[in-house]
Amino acid sequence: VFLALVPTTAAQALRYQFKVEREATKLAAAWQAPPRAVSSVAVIGAGTMGSGIAIAALDAGLSVLLLEEDASALERGRERVASHYQGRVAAGKLAAGKAAATIGRLETALEWSRLSEADLVIEAVFEELSVKQAVFRQIDAHARAGAVLATNTSYLDVDTIAAATSRPQDVLGLHFFSPAHVMRLLEVVRGAQTTPDVLATGMALGSALKKTPVLTGNAFGFIGNRIYSAYRRQCEFMLEDGAWPEEVDNALTDFGFAMGPFAVADLSGLDIAWRMRKAQAPHRDPRERYVDILDQLCEQGRLGRKTGAGYYVYTEGKQARTTDAIVHGVIEQASARRGIARQPLAPEAIVRRALLVMVNEAALLVAEGVAARPGDVDVVLVQGYGFPRWEGGPVFWARRQDRARLDAEMKTLAEQAGHGFALADLDPLLSPAAI
Repeated sequence: VFLALVPTTAAQALRYQFKVEREATKLAAAWQAPPRAVSSVAVIGAGTMGSGIAIAALDAGLSVLLLEEDASALERGRERVASHYQGRVAAGKLAAGKAAATIGRLETALEWSRLSEADLVIEAVFEELSVKQAVFRQIDAHARAGAVLATNTSYLDVDTIAAATSRPQDVLGLHFFSPAHVMRLLEVVRGAQTTPDVLATGMALGSALKKTPVLTGNAFGFIGNRIYSAYRRQCEFMLEDGAWPEEVDNALTDFGFAMGPFAVADLSGLDIAWRMRKAQAPHRDPRERYVDILDQLCEQGRLGRKTGAGYYVYTEGKQARTTDAIVHGVIEQASARRGIARQPLAPEAIVRRALLVMVNEAALLVAEGVAARPGDVDVVLVQGYGFPRWEGGPVFWARRQDRARLDAEMKTLAEQAGHGFALADLDPLLSPAAI
């Protein structure tokens, strides 16, 4: 049985993931340096993300200072951390004494001056540039010399955040994924002035937290969100072209994704993407294909699960979801405005279009130097975005496809996307020598 399983795609993909995960944690020679010592961490922001980061650091044996400006928010964060450990004890997964000792390494504070005690400061506040810059001005004023300063941003420019300080060489991005104490992926973002020892510290911290740290360049969305944005955009194109949300989601979950893009959007809240779209609207090229279905749903108050309706309608108290006449009408109107005669899309066509756009974006990221290695892309997608591990990742998938068909489908993809779509050179991505 073992010998029969060895040559299967799943077995090859899992062996490949084993290899690229370990490669991803290694810095290139040019960036190698001894990491700075870190025994104490300050986390700014006691919300869900900040509390999760605090738990991850406590689990690693570090001393943690949780800092907030609002006393009630700080208390909620402290209770969130304490409740996590109480739940572990109640489930029989942690001894009460060990839990008490762990919680004993947590301190909370409202005073910025306490930052001087930390070896590493992690900002985990609202994802808005002006807010993060204001926080980093305070960090710069109070953190000790030589402390590593990290921003937990998902999309924003790390260099612009670092410019709010007098020491951009000490600043890097540490993009945790929610829940931060559970998800294994950590994107370590290299700023233009980040020194090698600061990068090495970020990578070493990721390993100490039992995560898989992956180095990424400072570009919009880094590796994961850059690819996910292209993937989500392609799935929106498919809605206009003739698919329904449940058809796209079902095709991709049948392939092996943990969730489809529209179920994910409803879960996280459509207003998050809507707010970002409105911020980007003044800079959007009007010639680019833009699908406004999400905007239309949000304007009707359909913000996802939290309002009982988004792409789907949710029965109160149940996980079951269905689409309705309203969302179908919004999608049909979007198709009509673009002059598209809707045509059904088969599940295989949906999956291939989604994977093709991931592969194209991966090739662009490698060409731009945002991803150091093609294999890093696969690690990020598997560890952070629900890509099926037994399929290896988009790069692994692409290397198993017929090249002529792949090239032809990429050209079709570019035609469907229209103006602004950058068609990548796949050669560096598909070379067997490139991990």
